[in-house]
Amino acid sequence: MRKCCLSLLLIICVHASVHASQTRVSLVLDNFHRAASEANSQQYFALLTESAVFIGTDATERWDKKAFKAFAKPYFDKGQGWTYVPRDRHVIIAESGKVAWFDELLDSQSYGECRGTGVLEMTNKGWKISQYHLTIPMPNGVAKSLVKQIKDYHQAN
Repeated sequence: MRKCCLSLLLIICVHASVHASQTRVSLVLDNFHRAASEANSQQYFALLTESAVFIGTDATERWDKKAFKAFAKPYFDKGQGWTYVPRDRHVIIAESGKVAWFDELLDSQSYGECRGTGVLEMTNKGWKISQYHLTIPMPNGVAKSLVKQIKDYHQAN
């Protein structure tokens, strides 16, 4: 009976720890989106690891942290950020408790429904984003015509 109670207590503690980590990861992502919306460069880039990569919607958009800062600087300097409102977020914590990955749907006034996916690492300063990938989900019903538009665009440019 004692072993059973100890096992149950351990399971409860592990579940509570995972839930707390998921909550902290979600808070980092919420702060990331808020900082972007407020054009707060200092807070925004502080949430990224030094080796972070941001992958944008265009196939050419793969930036390390330094390059992404350079890209964002003119916008943030003018107080122009970008607003993505997260919803339907899923966070998974690795068994080690030191890595998390997520996917989330985002609403954007400019781009409509988007999706963010990525990875966070537990650092000595807390959870930090090491990769963020922004995409625009494509409904299956328009996939062939959209792919044709993209091919035509690349052929013309």
